[in-house]
Amino acid sequence: MTAHAEVSDSPLTVSADQDAIVIARRHAADGVAHLTLQSADGGSFPAWEAGAHIDLHVPGHTRQYSICSSPSDRSSLDIAVLHDPGSRGGSAWVHAELTVGTRVVIGGPRNTFALAPSRKYLFIAGGIGITPMLAMIEAAEQAGREWRLAYGGRNLRTMAFAEELLDTYGPDRVLLYPSEETGRLDLEALLGVPRALMLVYACGPQRLLDAVEDYCLGWPAGALHIERFAAAAPGQGTSGAFDVELSRTGRRVHVPADRTILDAVEDAGVRVLSSCRAGVCGTCEIPVLAGDVDHRDAVLTAEDRARSGSMMVCVSRAAAGCSTLTLDL
Repeated sequence: MTAHAEVSDSPLTVSADQDAIVIARRHAADGVAHLTLQSADGGSFPAWEAGAHIDLHVPGHTRQYSICSSPSDRSSLDIAVLHDPGSRGGSAWVHAELTVGTRVVIGGPRNTFALAPSRKYLFIAGGIGITPMLAMIEAAEQAGREWRLAYGGRNLRTMAFAEELLDTYGPDRVLLYPSEETGRLDLEALLGVPRALMLVYACGPQRLLDAVEDYCLGWPAGALHIERFAAAAPGQGTSGAFDVELSRTGRRVHVPADRTILDAVEDAGVRVLSSCRAGVCGTCEIPVLAGDVDHRDAVLTAEDRARSGSMMVCVSRAAAGCSTLTLDL
């Protein structure tokens, strides 16, 4: 958990990879492994702030996991990983292979879910979505801000850090919703009436976040901040072919219907920094100079998408009726 006395609206981006070693592994909840990593060279990790995540390089994949330890102690960092039965190899590998002493390669920390300054916060977590909230809660606490957490899960055995949070902050501020006992999160009570000077931070399964978005339609613009586990479904754009113009050279690259912009420009010999290739990490964000975008990522806010000043080239495409996008590449 964090020990910051201030919150910040300036995300920190650090991209270098480094070797790390697992120095502790604990059981956080049913199916959740809580891991502590230390730099392989014994040095400190780069600085991070509440909401940050690391890239964990697993065989054939890169996965993103929120940091749930204190930014004030850069000698180690903690992540908590849910064993997903539908895993494409990331969480299954972590649970099977990452034992104490295992050496891994990580990237970051990087922050696409930064905690903006506010007088009040409402944190909403579903399942393993609690992980980025740990740092945010203590940052808000140390800054003297008003906050509450609503945390839902199947039962208390599956809700990582639930007892620790309840013991530390009490039931007035930590509202637990184990659905088998109490029912699901009461979003109507939490979000039905917009609250002045309050920001809402939510992380969890798609169904929960979609419902939170619906309830927050009447809240002030910018009040809701969401971190998703996966990119949202494609919008009303095109899956057809289009061109991208690379403004720095004037070169045009064709993007076939079955290829991403990232694939196409890499095939053309243009290097773009990327990581997840699934629209969730924000690494491949590129400024858009002209053209309409069909945003398919899970990083940009609704306001960011409306401006279309940038896009995630690993998943997003040209919008319907747009034959050419001009990118700052």
